[in-house]
Amino acid sequence: MEGALVAALTAPAVRPRVVEACCGLVDAEVAARTGLSGFAVRAGYKAVRAIKPTMVRDAVDSLLPDFAAALDPLHAEAPGEAFEPHLTENADRTALALLKVTDRRIEGAKSVTIKKTYAGLRGIAHAQLRASVPALARTLVPFLPR
Repeated sequence: MEGALVAALTAPAVRPRVVEACCGLVDAEVAARTGLSGFAVRAGYKAVRAIKPTMVRDAVDSLLPDFAAALDPLHAEAPGEAFEPHLTENADRTALALLKVTDRRIEGAKSVTIKKTYAGLRGIAHAQLRASVPALARTLVPFLPR
């Protein structure tokens, strides 16, 4: 059975706006990264966008149902307005749930460049993603049923 978060975020009338908002979030989070790890993230992101300019949008759209399903247990624990603070309070768990989705997905990728880029960034991905959880929560909340 489809979870409430999956249904809310992937509804045909809502999904394109969720994808757009998430792409904006990715752009902002990548641009905000600083230091050596930030340089690696920005360089990897630039490489991916150079290979295929629509890759991020395509990936977000493709991964959205799996990401929503991964976050659905957290949503079930704290639906509605409680979801945003609950995700933030459980940033580590949230990040790990999302990374499990991308780890599974990258195994089937055909592009050697994408696999190498992902492998190079995977070591810092957890900390980077965990830091982005509050912004992710703020991004998703407007699309949840009231």
